[in-house]
Amino acid sequence: MRLRWTLLAVGCLVAVGIGAHFVESRLLFPAPPRPAQPPALDGSVEHTWLETTGGRVEAFLLPAESTASGPRPLVVYAHGNGELVDSWLGEFEPLRSEGVSVLLVEYPGYGRSSGSPSERSIQGALAAGYDWAREKPLVDPDRIVGYGRSLGGGAICALGRVRSLAALVLESTFTSIRDIAADRFGVPGFLVQNGFENLAFVSHYTSPVLLIHGVDDPLVPAVQARRLADAAPAAELDLEKCGHGCSGQWPLILSFLGRHGLLH
Repeated sequence: MRLRWTLLAVGCLVAVGIGAHFVESRLLFPAPPRPAQPPALDGSVEHTWLETTGGRVEAFLLPAESTASGPRPLVVYAHGNGELVDSWLGEFEPLRSEGVSVLLVEYPGYGRSSGSPSERSIQGALAAGYDWAREKPLVDPDRIVGYGRSLGGGAICALGRVRSLAALVLESTFTSIRDIAADRFGVPGFLVQNGFENLAFVSHYTSPVLLIHGVDDPLVPAVQARRLADAAPAAELDLEKCGHGCSGQWPLILSFLGRHGLLH
């Protein structure tokens, strides 16, 4: 009888775990519909496909517009969970005009990229893009910066675990998905498969970190940004009067990069 109840309990836990994984995937990775047409690109943008263990993913390298000779800084940008790289191809003029190149890598299972999104597959995709761009003559390998927004902040921290990043810009970023799940939905942490443990990462990251967060963010409370700032050895926290995502922060980001020798 005891064995029967034990097996029943195990079966219930397995069922709950499977259900939680399905819900987690739907909530964490709500990829928009695949675009009907590929994006229109100007002649300067370099497009490639990267073969990764998580799938074949699309990447775009937006070169710096500066006429200065020699390798230039690179920003690796990771978007939010309900976005595609297509929407960001024209958004980095303030960086490019200041001599910074930008790398966009699509997540597995998003847009035209194959595979399924997960913390591990996204980390692999960004690492593959990083390796591809790092070998370009226009990229200074010592001045590669990670910039992530919302889920992209977790993606950039995941990249930082396996590749060297000279600095981080984290916008609307959470401490971990487990914290979000527990605080907002009462879900136990052990049921979360894609933890994105950003707090643990930044606590050991000694290079500069800029945290940008909205004080009225309804999805990721600003207290999580404060916790990240308190944990990171070299963090700057900028709280803005906005919600989840604060537009028009280029002057702040450019100032941060310039003060840390990552701009010119």
